[in-house]
Amino acid sequence: MVRRAAEVALVRTGGPLRLLGVLAAAHPGGAEMGFLRLARRLVDRGWTVELTTPGPGPLEDAGLPLHRLPLGGLERGAGARALASWAPARRLARGFDVVYLNGGVPGRLLPALAGRGTVLHVHDMVERVPPHWRAASVVLADSRAVAGRLGGLCAHVVGCPVELDVPPSPPPWPSGDGPVIGFVGRIEPRKGPLDLVRAAPAIRAGAPGARIVIVGDDPYAADPGYLLAVRGAEGVEQYGWATDAPGLMAHLDVLVAPSYEEPFGTILAEAMAAGTPVVATRVDGLPDTVDDGVTGVLVEPGRPDTLAAGVLHVLAHRREMGMAARAHARRFSADAYADRVAELLGHRMWR
Repeated sequence: MVRRAAEVALVRTGGPLRLLGVLAAAHPGGAEMGFLRLARRLVDRGWTVELTTPGPGPLEDAGLPLHRLPLGGLERGAGARALASWAPARRLARGFDVVYLNGGVPGRLLPALAGRGTVLHVHDMVERVPPHWRAASVVLADSRAVAGRLGGLCAHVVGCPVELDVPPSPPPWPSGDGPVIGFVGRIEPRKGPLDLVRAAPAIRAGAPGARIVIVGDDPYAADPGYLLAVRGAEGVEQYGWATDAPGLMAHLDVLVAPSYEEPFGTILAEAMAAGTPVVATRVDGLPDTVDDGVTGVLVEPGRPDTLAAGVLHVLAHRREMGMAARAHARRFSADAYADRVAELLGHRMWR
């Protein structure tokens, strides 16, 4: 009955849809940036798109009408506190054809949105599928690995959107000789930058003059001890959070993502779009993103020795892998992504 009500509501529009994007964070991470890339292209197609965030932050400058809708965080008990947002969410949803719940935290609103057209976009490797997720009209997943964790939900794998042909921005590291091998992202155990630190001596032994740069921070204070261990490493250049990470990719010879868990790896796709080959771990959604041996190399997680060997292999084949990476990344273009999602939201799933 919920699915049928959503279908009726959406078929009735007969044209561009009115979409409300519900975001879990006011400070954009990968999931929020992906939604914004989609939203801007939907607006260009004539759709009406507005968004909600839990509080003030950079998304206020996104150029879209914005509403406040607290959802609670990830700490214990936060889900129960989201109940206070059910009534305002219902009222707000009345002005839209579809409510786009951008992640598991926004998915807390599904019980309040019965009878509405809802999209649940899962960006994480979940351990448990909450029963109320089954109320979503459409479920999207970043990769086959994410979809595989969703039990009986019929999830559509859409990937993540990447801007192509991003102009380079000035790197935080000084110019110099030697190849630059970099990590860009959150400094936390799940991302594994300490493995690149441990691989640095072997990389420099095999490629004299190579520079290892770590660009990032731990904005959510997930593990202060891990951050200190990375920050205290010798022989590795350290730089803070980059607000324009895609613009840095062209300055790297190799991007390294030594993750232990990764739903898709948008930063890898952004590097490849800039013609930078990659070394990543063979976990979760990364085999969907990296063509092993063609656009880069996949290695086992937690092995600094094989990580170093992968970097040296890519450096030896930098030119041909870089060209292949640029061509491969076009499949992740934000334009193609918007075409796929718009078809699902506007036509195929609602009729």
